Amino acid sequence: MSHFPRPLARRTALGALFGGVALGAAGCVQGESSSGAAPSAGSGSGGDTVRLDYAYYNPLSLVVRQQRILEDAGLTVQWEQSLGSNKANEFLRNDNLDLASTAGAAVLQARSNGQAVQTVDVYSQPEWTALVVGAGSTVSDVAGLRGKRIAATTGTDPYFFLRQALDAAGLAASDVEIVNLQHPDGRAALERGDVDAWAGLDPNMAATQLDAGSRLLYRNVDFNTYGVLNAREEFIENSPELVQQVVDAYEQARAWALANPDELVALYAEQAQLDPEVASLVLTERTGLDIDPVPGAAQRTVLEGVIPLMAANGDVRSEEEALTALDGLFAPQFAEKAASA
Repeated sequence: MSHFPRPLARRTALGALFGGVALGAAGCVQGESSSGAAPSAGSGSGGDTVRLDYAYYNPLSLVVRQQRILEDAGLTVQWEQSLGSNKANEFLRNDNLDLASTAGAAVLQARSNGQAVQTVDVYSQPEWTALVVGAGSTVSDVAGLRGKRIAATTGTDPYFFLRQALDAAGLAASDVEIVNLQHPDGRAALERGDVDAWAGLDPNMAATQLDAGSRLLYRNVDFNTYGVLNAREEFIENSPELVQQVVDAYEQARAWALANPDELVALYAEQAQLDPEVASLVLTERTGLDIDPVPGAAQRTVLEGVIPLMAANGDVRSEEEALTALDGLFAPQFAEKAASA
């Protein structure tokens, strides 16, 4: 476990921080496409069309989208922005998207509760979440959060990170008040003082550190459950060649990102409307892209540690069902083929 140094001084105000952008997006109808039209549930994809998400917590999705890797390969792509893992799972559940990106814990919860999805690629090993307190907070450790209000987005990695952090400190969820807010709203609530802590998510987490002097109270990279790309099982069965093209595009994006770190930071800052300093903190200090993209043992290990907490809180029906879901969660053949190529 590592810790950040003392809170950073407030930087020059950003012209348009990601938090403001995402708050505006959250005010739109969920599922609204970039063209302004809501994707129709159950529409499926044509033979040369694929429906994908992009997300600011998934930098490779931004590269694939900005560089038009799939479009240049002849595909028509319908892009949707996911504001969090819970929204990405919702898009998949409602057949609004064919593939979408989440944290590992979020897709495991979805599959455990009957959603027919599988993980086809691992796009990052991030330290994208931590417990955050405001600049003036006197709380010094997780135990000090007893009786406090903590913002978190239910069904996402920050939520499961919070649950694990509480458990490690000897606290139950009932010892605090968890306020279910979408990630940008949680950041705003923290900065207003409406909550005592926030289970943060980058880039909002980095932005509130640099701009508002917020402090990371608790960090543990082992409680972060990887960034994964998931597909509906029906789509995998009916269009495996399209799944392969998407995974291949992700691996092309990964190679470019690793070879061009400065350009990746600039692209990320532009796409998410972030100060370059925020983008650099997220990508260079808290995002691991040079990893094995094949879902397997590493992801299983971290997810096995989350399952007891999921079951104890009623997020899944039982540990047994969650373990069964985990047994069938990974579809590694696509990433294996992309990596070998």
